[in-house]
Amino acid sequence: MADTATPNVIRRADYAPPAFLIDTVALEFDLVPERTVVRNTMRVRRNPDASHASNLELMGEQLEFVSAAIDGAAFANAHAHEHGLTLDNVPDNFELTLTSICNPAENTTLSGLYVSGGNFFTQCEAEGFRRITYFLDRPDVMATFTVTLRASKADYPVLLSNGNLLEEGDLPDGRHFARWEDPFRKPSYLFALVAGKLVALEERVKSGSGKEKLLQVWVEPHDLDKTRHAMDSLINSIRWDEARFGLELDLDRFMIVAVSDFNMGAMENKGLNIFNTKYVLANPETATDTDFANIEAVVGHEYFHNWTGNRVTCRDWFQLSLKEGLTVFRDQEFSADMAGGATDEAARATKRIEDVRVLRQMQFAEDAGPMAHPVRPESYVEINNFYTMTVYEKGSEVVRMYQTLFGRDGFRKGMDLYFKRHDGQAVTCDDFRHALADANGRDLAQFERWYSQAGTPRVSVRTKYDAAQQRYSVTLTQGYGDAAPAARETQKGPLLIPFAIGLIGKDGADLPLQLEGETKASNSTTRVLDFTQTEQTFTFVNVAQEPLPSLLRNFSAPVIVEYDYSADQLAFLLAHDSDPFNRWEAGQRLATRELLTLAGRAATGVPLQLDDSVVAAFARVLTDESLSPSFRELALMLPSEAYLAEQMAESNPAAVHAARQFVRKRLANALRKDWLAVHEKHRTPGAYEATPEAAGHRALKNLALSYLAELDDPAEAVRLASAQYDAANNMTDRSAALSALLNAAAANGGSVEAQQALDDFYRRFEKEPLVIDKWFALQATQRGSAQRPVIEIVRKLMAHPAFNLKNPNRARSLIFSFCAANPAQFHAEDGSGYAFWADQVIALDAINPQVAARLARSLELWRRFTPTLRDGMRAALEKVASQVKSRDVREIVEKALA
Repeated sequence: MADTATPNVIRRADYAPPAFLIDTVALEFDLVPERTVVRNTMRVRRNPDASHASNLELMGEQLEFVSAAIDGAAFANAHAHEHGLTLDNVPDNFELTLTSICNPAENTTLSGLYVSGGNFFTQCEAEGFRRITYFLDRPDVMATFTVTLRASKADYPVLLSNGNLLEEGDLPDGRHFARWEDPFRKPSYLFALVAGKLVALEERVKSGSGKEKLLQVWVEPHDLDKTRHAMDSLINSIRWDEARFGLELDLDRFMIVAVSDFNMGAMENKGLNIFNTKYVLANPETATDTDFANIEAVVGHEYFHNWTGNRVTCRDWFQLSLKEGLTVFRDQEFSADMAGGATDEAARATKRIEDVRVLRQMQFAEDAGPMAHPVRPESYVEINNFYTMTVYEKGSEVVRMYQTLFGRDGFRKGMDLYFKRHDGQAVTCDDFRHALADANGRDLAQFERWYSQAGTPRVSVRTKYDAAQQRYSVTLTQGYGDAAPAARETQKGPLLIPFAIGLIGKDGADLPLQLEGETKASNSTTRVLDFTQTEQTFTFVNVAQEPLPSLLRNFSAPVIVEYDYSADQLAFLLAHDSDPFNRWEAGQRLATRELLTLAGRAATGVPLQLDDSVVAAFARVLTDESLSPSFRELALMLPSEAYLAEQMAESNPAAVHAARQFVRKRLANALRKDWLAVHEKHRTPGAYEATPEAAGHRALKNLALSYLAELDDPAEAVRLASAQYDAANNMTDRSAALSALLNAAAANGGSVEAQQALDDFYRRFEKEPLVIDKWFALQATQRGSAQRPVIEIVRKLMAHPAFNLKNPNRARSLIFSFCAANPAQFHAEDGSGYAFWADQVIALDAINPQVAARLARSLELWRRFTPTLRDGMRAALEKVASQVKSRDVREIVEKALA
């Protein structure tokens, strides 16, 4: 499995059209776990738009070549090699038939055709199809596919592939077959097959044009009772895409299949989406509110790919954000509409806050490190390493800026033109930009820099009020500050930044906005400024009083805003800003400033104290019943330790942890009565409801419980958590109670109640893999103590009978949770966390390089830490670099060390 060849750098500038095209593909599979025979018949022709080549070079990996034939006659000039198959001196237009053999049973990479739980599955994005058969495995080679599957009927009663079922029937010797046809041209990365013992929840719906469609969610028989939410999410996705973008389901059927061994969340294969079970299976007893929301979002994401990714796909992998950034934006809008429709700004803002938290914690960190790259990368060694937060989440923000610039209607016009021009084609990010520009009559040449420049832009703001003239000037300056070297190399000039701003008067109300040169004030109290120069001044007139600026409303661009608000001004914004996002942002700024000051003191051993004004600001939010519970929960959640550490000149996780725990304990004790009242008031008696409103009540109640676990005397919290655990009728409340018990125990040297709950949780759910993943993750992310470090718990759990390193979900639940989500314990000064990390990256690299590469990124920002931690991380990186063989992991660690 290991690829020990010297990695070749693939560059966007070197793109060339394929020398040959493939118009049709007929695949035949004789499915046997250890020896699957694949017969591949293709109609091949020279590409008139490419340079002439005498030989046809096909990609192939881990395949046993059997035979080749051209136009029905055996072809002797076919040479198999480590990276594929070369056919010498082929004609201009011909039928090519290839026979090869693969071994799905031994394919632990989970890329290509593999066996999981006794069933066959595929994962072909980005370059897995070449592990199935020899092919021009690149996204700009699009063909129609007909697929025939043959297998033992007893072992594999269900045979699925893309498109529409043409026929099925029995064969001799207890075997059977199914033949599928996908009428739409697609690249090989969208191919899929599934074979095994599965059952389906089915629904028939009518599309907007009145055509009946069959929807199926396929799972193992014991999971059928957990499919209703996924089906409802699929139906909602279909309806939303018709209403919002006029896009109908184009096949007679649409299938979702769940598999427990899967490297990603899900895959949008045309008409046959294959999902990680984590994003399909849910019922109240086994799935949290977050799980229900994630399933809705991921089902929507993969369905929306049917148009943004499948009907219009990428010319090459550098254009990955063309489909992923766009489709993330679409799934975010879908989730916001499901929560609050088009008009409930508070409900939509909750979703917006959640998305921006992820972006700032993870993508901003990526932009600051050695893996920094533009939304459209210029080069890569291993494409699997570029399924990144930048491509997905920053890519989504780039798409959102089009909507901010043009409004919903203008964005829809651009989408309509995009599909009109490019349906059935493999295109580029520039094609999408041109469609949005042309549909709205706007020159977006400068906007291209969002695709080609890496790093997180910084916008510094200066303001000046002229009381006599009633003029208020806002000067914006853009740059990149101390961007990582990998980012600085890409910067070419100022960006077009849509910068949303409001002005707030002394009474907390928005002021009317009239820019210099305009004849009257705008009807809106938020103005989107087109900020296009390195420095630019915008002057508002008829401003009767000195305002407080509300900057970058709704996070209108993925930038860092630098403005020196005082603590009192932030508290005022937290209390009054009409923009829900900026109201939350004010609280986060206030908390971040205080926490970083405290972390600095903790690092030098100075006693910690928290200003009463901060406590008062939190108290106002906690007791403000005019705010939704979901908003209050987000506003009262302190910035994460990882995010705070990244804001320090020299990251010190131990100091950050000490500061954050001090503040949590101070807020817990100071507001004890209020937390208790909130915990009682926001109970949700009766049957579980997976609605945004009910989820908001549970979220606020469980946040209160987590704060109560920080009390100097946690006996009351332990009593409440134990009672909640015992009485819970849903996983949200049960897992929150268990988490509170674990953290209360960590602060007090352990507790019988926490261990009893842990043991009970395992006994209840030992046959539910996704719930046992939560059991592992809760232990890996618990607070721990000097007497009981979490790494010892994690090492012990790795020997647990339920742990399996080969299963990506299980590896993520324990190893990734500890390394990425428990910074204070992972970054122990003795380097034990780093030694553990190195051992696991090396072990995973031999099994599944994609998963190993994800874990390898945990140390990419090592240069930003304190000297002692830096030395330990460097030693661990060097150990990994000397032992791993896959190009997936080598690219990560070599860039980190460079």
